[in-house]
Amino acid sequence: MPDYDYEADARPFSRLLSDIGARDEPKLYLGELINAFGERGFGAMMVFLGLLNALASPIPGSTTVLGAPLLLICLQVLFLRDQLWMPRWALKSSLPRAEFRRVTGKVDPLLRRIERISRPRWLVMTTPAAQVLIGLAASLLSLIVMLPIFGGNLFPSLFVALFGFGLMQRDGAAVVAAWLGAAGFAAFVWAAWEVISRVFLATVGWWGHLFG
Repeated sequence: MPDYDYEADARPFSRLLSDIGARDEPKLYLGELINAFGERGFGAMMVFLGLLNALASPIPGSTTVLGAPLLLICLQVLFLRDQLWMPRWALKSSLPRAEFRRVTGKVDPLLRRIERISRPRWLVMTTPAAQVLIGLAASLLSLIVMLPIFGGNLFPSLFVALFGFGLMQRDGAAVVAAWLGAAGFAAFVWAAWEVISRVFLATVGWWGHLFG
């Protein structure tokens, strides 16, 4: 498995993704990604896998597979691990570098715009205590991502990516935006469940009255 020194912590994340995709080797290994992301490993992997799941969400069954490593990373954030750990078999897993370039190319313009306004701020939102809460919320969102729901895991994936971006950049504003988005999504799911359950109960009652 190739091992490169990307000087990951000395350049913007969008530039780093571009440098990774520009390599000539046809395969990109997960271990190479983790090595390239360096000290930003947890947040960077949450961003990358969150965006990857969001882009793959219309493909049935894809996020069930892609969500597993995302969940593993979020659980490590929850338990405040110092270093990112992945199983050996996962480190040796790979994807075509051309596919990596395709995925990162779609989000590169947006990522660059966000990076221009992002900076370390509201640091209380990225303290260890805050990271525990972020890890818990991101783990729950990752479980939703893994459910075989057509298109239903798009927003959870994006919120996990936003949490990761906030951790990576120490940008509390991004973390707050992720919390607001996750809270709005939870409220929407609760309201939808209430409507569906009431319609279902009303339908059952109507059929019972009709044939009772």
